[in-house]
Amino acid sequence: MRKTCRPSKFIADVTGKVPPSGIRRYFDLASEIDDAISLGVGEPDFVTPWHIREACIHSLECGETSYTSNYGLLELREEISRFFSGKYGVSYNPDSEVLVTSGVSEALDVAIRAITNPGDEIIVPQPSYVAYVPSVMFAGGVPVPVMTGIENNFKLLPEDLEAVITDRTKALILNYPNNPTGATMGRKDLEAIADVVAEHDIMVISDEVYDCLTYNGGHTCFASLDGMRERTILLNGFSKAYAMTGFRLAFALAPPEIISAMMLIHQYCMLCAPIIAQVGAIEALRNGNSEMEKMVRDYDRRRHLIVSGLNKIGLDCFEPKGAFYAFPSVKNTGLNSEEFAERLLFEQKVVTIPGNVFGEAGDGFLRCSYATSKEDIEEALARIEAFVDGL
Repeated sequence: MRKTCRPSKFIADVTGKVPPSGIRRYFDLASEIDDAISLGVGEPDFVTPWHIREACIHSLECGETSYTSNYGLLELREEISRFFSGKYGVSYNPDSEVLVTSGVSEALDVAIRAITNPGDEIIVPQPSYVAYVPSVMFAGGVPVPVMTGIENNFKLLPEDLEAVITDRTKALILNYPNNPTGATMGRKDLEAIADVVAEHDIMVISDEVYDCLTYNGGHTCFASLDGMRERTILLNGFSKAYAMTGFRLAFALAPPEIISAMMLIHQYCMLCAPIIAQVGAIEALRNGNSEMEKMVRDYDRRRHLIVSGLNKIGLDCFEPKGAFYAFPSVKNTGLNSEEFAERLLFEQKVVTIPGNVFGEAGDGFLRCSYATSKEDIEEALARIEAFVDGL
């Protein structure tokens, strides 16, 4: 008789060190509760604009169902290059410096794997998107947190960055506008970070997927700063600006050597992004600006509504300048983030995400997405007020 197999003995050790997504846990809890209002989802509540969907339908009708180049459709890469050159003044060769991926999550994963050797340290400012730390760990790297705080509107300070750099530091992950805080960094702020990056000769992975959702002043593209283009892997996509989350389409911009290394990994794990989604992205870049701007104006109105409402309730909330998240403090309630979020969910049927799932710096805060209707925001605020009044 053959030995009995115990499958668990074959699982890689790193999987036991990475916790499940804290965001997903709250979605699962909410799915069991009728009439819950969700401020938890980081997804536009708009449907993808019709002209983009129509382009995809036409693509199907024309039988465009094949693989594309591993790099993505050249026509799309040309449009991406044209967009960044026109908007931010930073040029990329569509033949060798643009890689189309299946979402920013894949772009992040292959970027980290392409530059990380075992033991390399990758600095992650916190609070941070939940995928950053696990992606570093899965690549064999060592995530090094650096805290940001409400006292500086969750901006990364150069002296704090300097303090965590060692001779093993390989890269810094930046995400502005930020998920979960909605924080932004202006040109002067980023120039100070660029000085530290250049001084210590490290790479930057700049996740700028919320660049178009910047409400006060324009977004500064990190790669556009003097000397930063050659040491930046710029990540962006179509999910947030054009309400195309289900299309799973994004891209990375970087020097040819970096893109080539990323493409090698992408080639074996994904092959190419879906052709129909790529056709939709071409249409979005060419003709989607007016619809995108309309959505951003709506988010801006909701931003003012939720921030003023939370402050009125007594949950101190700084004004987020980007993305579609508010990040109120719950410290004055006597509850920690998880206690507040769970009780709010079960007692008032409002879904929020506790700040501690985004790292230690998020403890005592909640992420509240305003990518939902004005009516739902107003009802959620009323329920939150009732909850806080009852504490």
